[in-house]
Order: sequence, then structure tokens, then C-alpha cells
Amino acid sequence: MVALYAFCREVDDAADNDSVPSVKRAASLQQWRDDIRRACEWGEPQFQVCRELRPFIRQFALPFYLFDELLVGMESDLEKNRYRDFDELKLYCHRVASVVGLLSIRIFKCDGDEAERYAENLGQALQLTNILRDVAEDAKRGRIYLPQSMLEKHEVAEEDILNGRFSAGYANATQEIAERAWAHYRLARESFPEEQRQRLVASEAMGGIYWRLLGKLRAVQYNVFQSNGRRLKINHLDKLGIGLKTWLRSRRKSYTPDYG
Repeated sequence: MVALYAFCREVDDAADNDSVPSVKRAASLQQWRDDIRRACEWGEPQFQVCRELRPFIRQFALPFYLFDELLVGMESDLEKNRYRDFDELKLYCHRVASVVGLLSIRIFKCDGDEAERYAENLGQALQLTNILRDVAEDAKRGRIYLPQSMLEKHEVAEEDILNGRFSAGYANATQEIAERAWAHYRLARESFPEEQRQRLVASEAMGGIYWRLLGKLRAVQYNVFQSNGRRLKINHLDKLGIGLKTWLRSRRKSYTPDYG
């Protein structure tokens, strides 16, 4: 998991480095694609992170197509800074978040359709929560992930988001998006592979932390423009508490996710 996280961090940084022209960032992501392909095909990767990942790729049968999907998601940030509707946004969330979950459950040695549905839906829920939290930060980079169809429905102008202006329309639009996130938390909860619960403590802790974050966002009507540049977050002590609580609950005979 450390090696997988390092890979995800590297490709995310390669995509988000605004000091580098987008053409060079695209070329860098292609280099990462070529290198992780070599790792998946048991060749000799050039990058240290891919070399560290290679034995685990074989041990846990991590398929290249999932790494490729992740890279396609990263590449979309170089070309696309608006999303027309929820279908477009859902595909983006799948690529940059659910795919990481699908790789992770393989490392956790979880299998079956239920586990796949769980990973897909939890990834969607976490990414939508991220998007709601990061609206102001993304706007500074000229990016708006909130679907345009939703903004139009609630009469929210792009200029309001780019200039950090909160409105009743914005509150309504983000509440509707939060309800989508809630639905995915609920679907993840319903498809949770209970018999594999002790292998999923890490992902369940993440679900609990982001569920708490969604609650904090709801408490301020998703107004992330009033935080004076500070992102709304869960402090380290609370995260530790959620992780410990999740681990203890997973040891019981019966376990139900603490979200959704």
C-alpha cells in the first residue's frame, strides 16, 4: 500500500505541477504509463517507485488496465477543467478514485463482485466529498468540477465560484451533489463484504473520516469560501480515533460500516 500510494502521489504531482507546461506534463505521464507497463509485464522499470511496486504487482495480480485508467484520469486534468453533467463527473471519479480502491482491495486480498461494487462506490463517495471540500482551492486554478448542468439548474454563475461568492443557489447545488455522495456511501455500505471486514479496516477508516468531513461541510452549507484559505479537514486526533474505533469494531462478530 505504501508503494501504491507513492505511485499515485507521483503521478498526481506530475499532473498538477502548474509551473510545468501541460505538454511536458503530458509527456511525463506517458513516461509513467510506459514504466508501469514494464513493471506489469515483468520488465525493468526505470522509476524507483515502479521498481518497488513490481513484486507486489505480481504478488497481488494488479492489472495494467487499472493503472492506465488512473493515468487517463490524471491526463484529463491537463485538458479539461469543466464537467458538463454527472455522467462526465462520475467517469472522472471512477478513474482518479474508484480505480485506486479496485487496486487496493486486491492488495487486501478481497475478491468477488460485492467487493468490487464496494470499492467503486466508496471511491465515488470519497471523491465527491473531496470535490465539495476543494471548490475554492480548485477555483484558484481555474477548475470547476461541479457539473455545469447542476450550476445552471440552480442559477449559479461560474464567476461566483471563481470569485468565491457564496449564494443560496450554490448551497442548493452543493447539497444536491452531497446527496449523490451520500447515495454512494449508502451503496458502499450495502455492498460491504462483511466476511472480509478485517481486511478492509484501512478503507473503512477512510470512509469514516470522509463521512465526518461531509458532515462538517453540511454544517456550513458547503460554504468553503469563508475559511480564509484554510481547507476544512478532520484533525489528526479525530482521524486516529476513527481508525481505532473502526479496528475495534471490525474484531466483533458483527460489523456494519459507520457511514451512509
